[in-house]
Amino acid sequence: MSTMLAELKEKAAQLSEPERADLALALIESLDGPAENPALVEEAWRVEIERRISEVERGEVKPIAGDEVFAEVRRRLK
Repeated sequence: MSTMLAELKEKAAQLSEPERADLALALIESLDGPAENPALVEEAWRVEIERRISEVERGEVKPIAGDEVFAEVRRRLK
């Protein structure tokens, strides 16, 4: 890890949670670029959410509690 990256991480850790969220979004957008049309992105998410809800309602997928998901992720990462 470069010295500059280590310094940035240390400084970022001192930011408030909202400031870290803003920084994270800015960094992600610098990689992917901001959405060309936010309304299209919003509509795509709405359609995806409706599709997933329908799958659950039809019994095609079984929801898993968030705490179970994160516990499994932590277990796998250790």
